[in-house]
Amino acid sequence: MTAIARLAAVSLDAADPSPLASFYQRLLGLDVFFESGDFIALKGAGVLLTIQRVDDHRAADWPSGPIPKQLHLELAVDDLDAAEEQALAIGARKATEQPAPDRWRVLIDPAGHPFCVTTLIPDV
Repeated sequence: MTAIARLAAVSLDAADPSPLASFYQRLLGLDVFFESGDFIALKGAGVLLTIQRVDDHRAADWPSGPIPKQLHLELAVDDLDAAEEQALAIGARKATEQPAPDRWRVLIDPAGHPFCVTTLIPDV
């Protein structure tokens, strides 16, 4: 079977990315690949681990409660249009909001989880 995409990053939401990134750097022995005030990418785990600022982020009430776990996947592709078309063909749907459709596309999996396809993530 030919893959549509490869797993490139796992993204975690946080009110402040820096402390969470520092935690994962120490926990997993990762290095900073890219850093801005709102986004930090860590490398060294086979895939990038990214932490992004989300206003009003609230921690999950795991394993049960009104706030579920928050996580989404970043999938690296060579061609955004082709990947989007193929993902839609196998059951994804396009999210209403597309913050930067020229750089990544937000799609929703069949269970309702958002994920992104992007050409911005290098081979790691």
